[in-house]
Amino acid sequence: DVQLQASGGGLVQAGGSLRLSCAVYGIAFDDYAVGWFRQRPGQEREGISCINKHDGFTYMEHSVKGRFTISSDNARNTVYLQMSSLKPEDTAVYYCAATAEDFGMGMFAIDEVNYWGKGTQVTVSS
Repeated sequence: DVQLQASGGGLVQAGGSLRLSCAVYGIAFDDYAVGWFRQRPGQEREGISCINKHDGFTYMEHSVKGRFTISSDNARNTVYLQMSSLKPEDTAVYYCAATAEDFGMGMFAIDEVNYWGKGTQVTVSS
């Protein structure tokens, strides 16, 4: 049974930090790229970061570049999204996702996702 378990969301003040975790079960971890999407209130879901463990490639969307970092702990089959200098506009439900598709460089698209985790709410107060 494939599961992506996202955790680590919460309420934080602007300028604060949170670390999201995505624990992956039931698939060959090294065969998948794992990424994070978010859905802000009233907006469509957007991809913001991914890591391809096969070659270590990482992608970070421009609005979070320099503030967010993605990393992988292969021993724990877990991907982390370290979020710092959080802004109210980062408020969203964050979803982790995995794909085995060959999506090239950049971020994999929603229609390339093979597996989704349940979302975790991040709320940044001003």
